[in-house]
Amino acid sequence: MSVDLRVDWCSYQAAKWAVEHWHYSRTMPTPPIVRIGAWEQSEFIGCVLFSRGATQDLGTPYGLQMTQVCELTRVALADHANTVSKIGSLAIALLKTRNPDLRLIVSFADPNNGHHGGIYQAMNWTYAGQTSASYKYQDSSGRVWHGRQVSSTGVSRQYGELRYVPRIEDCTRIPEIGKHRYLYPLDRAMRKQIEPLRKPYPKRETCGPSVEGDTLPQAEGGVRSTGAALLGNDNGK
Repeated sequence: MSVDLRVDWCSYQAAKWAVEHWHYSRTMPTPPIVRIGAWEQSEFIGCVLFSRGATQDLGTPYGLQMTQVCELTRVALADHANTVSKIGSLAIALLKTRNPDLRLIVSFADPNNGHHGGIYQAMNWTYAGQTSASYKYQDSSGRVWHGRQVSSTGVSRQYGELRYVPRIEDCTRIPEIGKHRYLYPLDRAMRKQIEPLRKPYPKRETCGPSVEGDTLPQAEGGVRSTGAALLGNDNGK
């Protein structure tokens, strides 16, 4: 039996609730964020989030400006009937309607958390190998930060703005193996450009234990709805 699926812009509150309950990181990515929600049988089941990613140089290896590339940074879903690949494909199509100059989407599957990129493989993304080994940093509260989000001085310039960040010496350093990098071209010329980068897909068994849905944890306690107060459509603004 088919289950009705609707994908549309969702509010920040709805996206935050979904990420905190249905994504292993429990944290929202750095703004600006494009928030796209998913509904089955009119019930909110989660969101797909796109952002600039952890670095303003995301598009540099591909000769792209910041407005031409983005990162798929969160897929946070409760139990659902439709496939993640279908939800993701519809979210990308909606993203493209508002961002006609967008040419490439990048995403990363983290083997340190048991992910190998199964949903990207199902959507026929181009696998471009692993990033270099790196470190994450855990502050005194237990929050884990990307290496670009900490500094020796406690101040870091991110997207042209100076921000207060954790000091490296106040954090515990956590070694990590490289993440799997996936690319999704949005036009024929970009598809041709990145094709030489294509490598064989990594297999699940080489990445350690996996999380349900690859990048998705199971919903907590079977909860599937955020409640009416969180489901406002603010047209992504």
